[in-house]
Amino acid sequence: MRTLTLFLIALLAGCASVDSARKCAGISQDYINDRGFKVNDCPRGPRIERPTLRNLINLAPPRQKAVVSVYSFSDQTGQRATSDNMALFSTAVTQAGDAFLIDALLAAGDGKWFLVAERGNLDALTRERQLIISTRSSYDGEGSNKLQPLLFSGLIMAGGIVGYDTNLRSGGLGARYLGIGVSNQYRIDEVTVALRAILVQTGQVLLNVVTSKQVYSTSTGLDTFRFTENGTELFELESGFAANETQTYAVRSAIEAAVYAIIVQGIEDDLWDYIEEASNEIPD
Repeated sequence: MRTLTLFLIALLAGCASVDSARKCAGISQDYINDRGFKVNDCPRGPRIERPTLRNLINLAPPRQKAVVSVYSFSDQTGQRATSDNMALFSTAVTQAGDAFLIDALLAAGDGKWFLVAERGNLDALTRERQLIISTRSSYDGEGSNKLQPLLFSGLIMAGGIVGYDTNLRSGGLGARYLGIGVSNQYRIDEVTVALRAILVQTGQVLLNVVTSKQVYSTSTGLDTFRFTENGTELFELESGFAANETQTYAVRSAIEAAVYAIIVQGIEDDLWDYIEEASNEIPD
């Protein structure tokens, strides 16, 4: 009888958690209102704020904005995602490195450091411009207004994801007492990116930086067992959760750190300058 009671308690707890998760999913607002479910009752995950992005945005503005272009920022690791149970053909890291690089360049100094020229969809851009010229010529004649020339850049930002090292460090800790046990495990991976600034006029590599970001994964488990009915029956209960930083988060952080580092290195090499903030001190 005690075994049945414990089983029902565990079953009801599981059903309550499933129902809570279903409500928190927000399938229907009427569902929440009719049952008096409050939004504050839903567990909220931590808000993701990248310190690298905050440092990049808070950079002092430059004296002159640089025009740069990004052709590609590819995955050069060649690694595939791993799985213990099946073969996977997806890559281990994101393939959208160029999009993250452009986003980081536009965020530098709150958008004051770089003006990015489109190069990823240059073929589509050229064809669209040709279509506009052809249409204007057909309806307005040869003397129609011409399009402005495409923006050209003085620097090319190139590079890629050059390393993805898994299981750099791993470990765990556990304890058990009187049938109650708790355990914790962790694993650390690392993503490495390289970024260089190339002078268009000569092809010279002016700046080159390599940055890394570690990916943390942790898991915690709790289990218990107890003999019931004079030691003839065994009741067991296990629970646990895992928290993983995504590879995309690590790649974005590493790219943002690379853009920050290349700006600082350019300042140290006198390739560009920034506007110093006015002092708040009151003169004598």
